[in-house]
Amino acid sequence: MTAFWTEPDFDDHENVQLVHDRKSGLTAIIALHSTHLGPGAGGTRFWHYPEPKDAMRDALRLSRGMSYKNAMAGLPLGGGKAVILAGKDKAKTSEMLAAFGDAVDALGGRYVTAEDVGISEADMVAVSKRTEFVSGLPVSGEDAAGGDPGPFTAMGIYHGIKAAVLHKMGKDSVKGVHVAIQGTGSVGGGVARLLAHDGAKLTLSDIHEDRAKALAGELGGEFAPADAIMSTACDVFSPNALGAILDDEGIARLEAPIVAGGANNQLARQGHGQKLADRGILYAPDYVINAGGIISVAMEYLCKRHGDPCDINEVRKRIALIPGRLEEIWAESDTSGVSPDVVADRMAQKLIGR
Repeated sequence: MTAFWTEPDFDDHENVQLVHDRKSGLTAIIALHSTHLGPGAGGTRFWHYPEPKDAMRDALRLSRGMSYKNAMAGLPLGGGKAVILAGKDKAKTSEMLAAFGDAVDALGGRYVTAEDVGISEADMVAVSKRTEFVSGLPVSGEDAAGGDPGPFTAMGIYHGIKAAVLHKMGKDSVKGVHVAIQGTGSVGGGVARLLAHDGAKLTLSDIHEDRAKALAGELGGEFAPADAIMSTACDVFSPNALGAILDDEGIARLEAPIVAGGANNQLARQGHGQKLADRGILYAPDYVINAGGIISVAMEYLCKRHGDPCDINEVRKRIALIPGRLEEIWAESDTSGVSPDVVADRMAQKLIGR
């Protein structure tokens, strides 16, 4: 791996830290992209990376995405992200989580962590025993903000898909609209349930085929193999798994006029947003449409820090603003001819002083 600051995904990050704890076996990367608006906030990913450079790429790209996401969501937070490099067996121990919590605490509040892929609420509870700079913790009461961010991410994506269908197809309802969903975990599964309630036609796919088949059966949808979902003829392709799927090959396979989903960093590289636009495909910038989760954990964290009560209605009000932000981006894109991803990036960069 070359020096990370010469990598294409390095974007004047304020701090990139390798954490290695021999006793627990922890190896992690914490990346702070920007603290212009406040402490860098973003989840921790627990994943097996065959190549170390892949872990660094994830940390750099995801932390930058969090800067943009938090700024566009109107939150007083910067952008950060952590990745824990799991072994092939993906074994996770309490000692590793404790060592990671110590590393977060050593940053003195410059980084606030929460759940991401491979990390649960219980893991965050373990981390919180070593540091106060953590969110996404279990909450008591149905009206309390916080806890698992997945359902709130799904809520924002659901609103965003409806906005995209209205903008591109002129339909004010998703009834009968065919949505192909890639990934049926906490987020993708939540999106599927919300759309099914409104009468959307669903095709579901997941690398865990049994999960996708079970959900398809529950919701009256269809199942597609993981290698076929991107080429499914549909109205909306909704990626809700891992990122970088919209490369030259992936874009060429699409048979949908809309791409709107929760996966982070869906565009493999700069220029792929323009390729979507050239094909007449409306793209919902990922860090705008998937902001529901960070809105929830941010409100949880900020309210606790300030000693204020924070109910779930405030979270829902903020998530309900996501369609308006998307419409602003698409309107500017339609007027200027600049692809939506670039329009969104420019807006976010201005907000974080860049």
